[in-house]
Amino acid sequence: MSVFSGLSRPLKAAGVALIGVAVVAAVIGGVTVLNTGGDQNAGPSTSGEPTAPGSSSSAPSSSSSAPSSAPSSPASSAPPSSSAASSAPASSQPGQPGGQPGQQPGQPGQAGPDQQASNKWVTLRVYNNSLVKHLAEQAAADFRGSGWNVAEVGNYAQGTIPATTAYFRPGTDEEAAAKQLAKEFGFQAQPRFDGIQNSSPGVIVIITKDYQPGGHQGS
Repeated sequence: MSVFSGLSRPLKAAGVALIGVAVVAAVIGGVTVLNTGGDQNAGPSTSGEPTAPGSSSSAPSSSSSAPSSAPSSPASSAPPSSSAASSAPASSQPGQPGGQPGQQPGQPGQAGPDQQASNKWVTLRVYNNSLVKHLAEQAAADFRGSGWNVAEVGNYAQGTIPATTAYFRPGTDEEAAAKQLAKEFGFQAQPRFDGIQNSSPGVIVIITKDYQPGGHQGS
């Protein structure tokens, strides 16, 4: 039997209307409950826009989560290279005896072995100006024994020379060679005088009686 049996037609109509309203209200209430539950799970959006599914507004950013006290790289803790360079002892330059600054090979008064050897290629012409026979030959033998290039041996009779001397033409290789030879054998070196100005090229060594054969002084 129907629940509306025994009721008048107007009452039946009213009952049907109430039931329809109740059904509509129930549907609306169910939809509202579903929407409310979805919003609670998603959490409030601070920007006023709906939060995208699967994302979380409370997730920490990569920059904020990095520790502020990260250890420095090995390069930042290494000492500067300049300190190592400044602590290294300065090496002496080649040709500087004892590492003293400012001395270079071949400087006047500081001639190195290479410079001394290079001067010995210069031609020497040895002349006797004494009454001692063969004194020039003996001197030439001494010079050759020390590595000098003796090209001529003879006599000088155009005047009297006061002391054994090596004569050179200024500004030529003869100058350095004559000074080295004079220092090595213990006599003097001077520029050429007028009487031998036009003589053959080379250091002219005029030997006098003061020369002592074998009198090598050392370099």
